Amino acid sequence: HVQLVESGGGSVKAGGSLTLSCTFTIAHKGHCLAWFRDLPGQGREGLASIHTDGRIDYNNRVKGRFTVSLDNRKRTLYLSMTNLNTEDTATYYCASETAPTGRYCYNIYLARTMYSWGQGTQVTVS
Repeated sequence: HVQLVESGGGSVKAGGSLTLSCTFTIAHKGHCLAWFRDLPGQGREGLASIHTDGRIDYNNRVKGRFTVSLDNRKRTLYLSMTNLNTEDTATYYCASETAPTGRYCYNIYLARTMYSWGQGTQVTVS
């Protein structure tokens, strides 16, 4: 069971940038990791998924502003966010699941059925 811990949240002015980190305890060869956020009153939204085979998928709402990256040696997942606006205010979560392929990773990310979740980190844009 992979444990995940997010960090890097905080308060930022509109137009600013922030990078979130997610450290995980176990690195799998076929590893699927993703970022989600809980928008106030709107439920959980998927932002991006990344698989160790190199496949990356983004939600069109954040594509071009958010960048996901993975450092498997450091067992850390990142989400770099730029040009933030008030609609990005949310609690951000990372999630993890073993997955044989990037395509499988994308499917479980879309279905939000990933097995392990972090506790979340709050981002507030004003």
